Order: sequence, then structure tokens, then C-alpha cells
Amino acid sequence: MKPGIALDHRLPRRALGALVRLATRWRWRPWKNALIRLFVRRYGVDLAEAASADPADYVHFDAFFTRALKPGARVPDPAADALLCPADGRISQAGTVRDGRIVQAKGREYTVAELLTDAQAAACYDGGCFLNIYLSPRDYHRVHMPCHGRLAETLHVPGTLFSVAPDAVAGIDRLFARNERLVCHFEDGAGPFAVVMVGALLVSGISTVWAGTVAPPHARGLRRRRHDGPRLQRGAELGRFHMGSTVIVLLPPGRALLDAGLRPQQPVRVGMRLGRMLSPL
Repeated sequence: MKPGIALDHRLPRRALGALVRLATRWRWRPWKNALIRLFVRRYGVDLAEAASADPADYVHFDAFFTRALKPGARVPDPAADALLCPADGRISQAGTVRDGRIVQAKGREYTVAELLTDAQAAACYDGGCFLNIYLSPRDYHRVHMPCHGRLAETLHVPGTLFSVAPDAVAGIDRLFARNERLVCHFEDGAGPFAVVMVGALLVSGISTVWAGTVAPPHARGLRRRRHDGPRLQRGAELGRFHMGSTVIVLLPPGRALLDAGLRPQQPVRVGMRLGRMLSPL
């Protein structure tokens, strides 16, 4: 086991997350302005596309981290049948769900049933496609709809908070099925699809446009909530990560065809076409 992976197993992840949450929401201007500037330099954040490039305009670091972009900074692909990228970042993996299993990294897989904690809900995705997008610290951290959909159910799943950086994904078995996550089940006339927001080391929160803050508090047991909407248009904001993480999209067979040539570590941005819808969603 690599030293970094071994350390990841031993870190007090919840305590670190609580500390990060306090630090990133401290409103003392010298602190939050200095933290934002340090972060921008360290990770090469492109402030030219942010709604505001001035650290003084953000009430705390978390407001900067979940910043909005200028109008027109992300324009969804205009093709009506385009399957859109839900987040800025890099493709971790993309492909076909085979025998109920998703590729996490070379030589590592996990099951859709584990990810969704529901074998019945997972069955409809066998033979369908999946997209896994990793958001690095420098990225825009709002998550958007890959296609039209009506929210039917959310499931907040308890778990640990391993890092989801590439080395961890390559080195920790079933990582995405072990981390805390929010499973969002959507429906439309053509059937279901799912968007899963996966928590990670130092992630101090997940929020959605329909419920506000979802985590923390961190899940201690399955928290299921039925919904009758909202209906969200493709490209619309779905939720936000308060510190970076991973988004997984699942589509049943016959619904979408991923574009040829998608590859691990390929840079992607919100609204990019990643495939073609074969039936309307």
C-alpha cells in the first residue's frame, strides 16, 4: 500500500472535516481574504470566469469555493439530444455497466447495488452507461443536470470520507461505494436516471437546490426522502460541493450512447457534450 493511501486510512476524517468547516466559514476579513488568495495561487484557479474576482466580495472562503460564474461562462451544448457533462473536472471513468458493475480504476470495480444501496433500483442500469467526474480543488464546484428530469427520491447514505483524488481511487477498493454520498433519483417519461454526489476527505458539505444543506450533519443511517419534483431542465444547477469531490451519473440501457474517445483524466466542463441521448429524458 502506498504511504499516502495508508495515511488516508488512518486520518481522523470527521474531525478534520469539522475543522475545515469552521476554517472555511470564518468571516474575519484578513483570514478569509488571505485564505482565498493563497488557494488561488496554490491551485491556479481561473478567476477571470468567476462572477467576482475580488476576495473581498465573498463573505467567507466557502462562498468563494462554491462561487458562481459569469453569465455565459458555461454554455450547454445546443443539440437537443446532447448528454451534458454535469461538472467541471476530469473524467475518472466512463463506460458501460457490465454484470451490474462499474469500473472505478484499472483492476478495481464496485457494484451499482452497493453505490445505490438498493439492488432493485440498480437492476435497471445493467447494460446502461455511467460517467464518473472528479472535481479537483481548482474547479467550479456546482453540479448541473446532464439531461431533463423530475426529482423522485433522494437517499443520504452514511459512509467514510476517503480522498477521491486519482491515487486514492486507484488504490482503495470500492471507494465510491464506501464514502458518504447523496443519491438523487430522477424520472421522466422515458424512465429513471441517477446522479450521485460522493463526499470526500475534507468535504464539509453537500447542498442541493431543492433542500439546501444536506450534509453535515453527516448521515448515521440511511435517510430516504420521496419527492414529487422539482422538474429540472438539462444544464440547470442541481447542487454544490463545499470542498471538492466526485459526481457519478447512471443511465439505463438504450437511453444514451457515450461519445467515442472519452478517456480517464480527460478535462471536461459543465455543459460539454459527452454523449447522445437515444430517447428523450
